[in-house]
Amino acid sequence: MAIVSIDQIKKLRDETGISLAEIKKALQESNGDIQKARDILRIVGQKVLYKKTDRETKSGLIETYVHPTGTCGVMLDIRCETDFVAKNPDFKVLAHEICLQIAAMKPLYIKEDEVSQELLDKEIEIAKEQLKDSGKPEKIINQVLEGKLKKIKSEVSLLSQVWVKDESKTIKNLIEDTVGKIGENIEIKKFARFEIE
Repeated sequence: MAIVSIDQIKKLRDETGISLAEIKKALQESNGDIQKARDILRIVGQKVLYKKTDRETKSGLIETYVHPTGTCGVMLDIRCETDFVAKNPDFKVLAHEICLQIAAMKPLYIKEDEVSQELLDKEIEIAKEQLKDSGKPEKIINQVLEGKLKKIKSEVSLLSQVWVKDESKTIKNLIEDTVGKIGENIEIKKFARFEIE
């Protein structure tokens, strides 16, 4: 059994907000490897999240961001369960980070299942045209097209986008981490991005 230090436990507690017992258990399971413990705790956080996703999100806040040049702005409607959490610094930081993500990465939708079939059809037609004279077998072409569809959906869907500040996480992971910390369901209701080009 690995020796677990108080510093390791404190660091993971500050990062995740998960119970001390779960953190100690994850550190022991991972033989003191912090990164492996984070992965284990992410799974624990997922279980907590699944229990909370059915809860109604009736409080929250409207967060805004305007780029220093004044040429790009974002408005975000992000919800949580209680007024108390809406005022929580971790919730406010999350809302701000999501606004920065929207400003930088220009998502069109919140979730992948919202992506319009029209957009997907257009992108597939472009990809088919590019692959038409490639000489690749049909099976390979279909795999390439499937991969392109998956990539397009993840690029235009906010929750599936890779977080600009940490490529090991998506925005969905960022929200899940905050849910684990504050103990309430969090939901993005809508957003708008404005830009003067």
